[in-house]
Amino acid sequence: MRFREKKAAEAAIDMTPMIDMVFILLIFFMVSTTFVKDMQIDIERPGAATQTVSSTKAVRLYIDKAGEVYMDGAPVRVWVIASRLRDQLQGQPQKSVLVVTDEGVPAGRLVEVVDQARQAGAEVGVATRGEAGEG
Repeated sequence: MRFREKKAAEAAIDMTPMIDMVFILLIFFMVSTTFVKDMQIDIERPGAATQTVSSTKAVRLYIDKAGEVYMDGAPVRVWVIASRLRDQLQGQPQKSVLVVTDEGVPAGRLVEVVDQARQAGAEVGVATRGEAGEG
C-alpha cells in the first residue's frame, strides 16, 4: 500500500477586483479635485442687482479685508499682477479675470488691481455673491 503525496493546491489570487478599485479611486480623486477652486479666504462679497454667472475658466484674483491681493492661493504684490496675468493668459482664447473682493475693501485698491489686470490684456469682472458663490 502506497501513500500518495498530496499536491499542494496552488494559491491564486485574483487581482482584477483590486485593480478595478484602484481605477475607481483614481477617477474619484481626479474628478473631486476639479471642484476645489475657491481659496479659503474670509471674504464678505458685495451684492448687485445685475449679475451673471462667471466662467469657471476665469483667472481669479482675491482681495481680503486688509487689502492683500492673492493669485493662485499665494499673496502677490499689485505691481506684479500684470506680468503674472500676461504669462498665465498667454495662449488662452478667453482672457477673463474675475476679481473677488471683500465688501470693505477701499475702492482705490480695487481700481489698482483691475487696472493691472487690464494692462495684461484681460477682460475684468468684479464678483458678487451670486457670481462667485456664497462664502
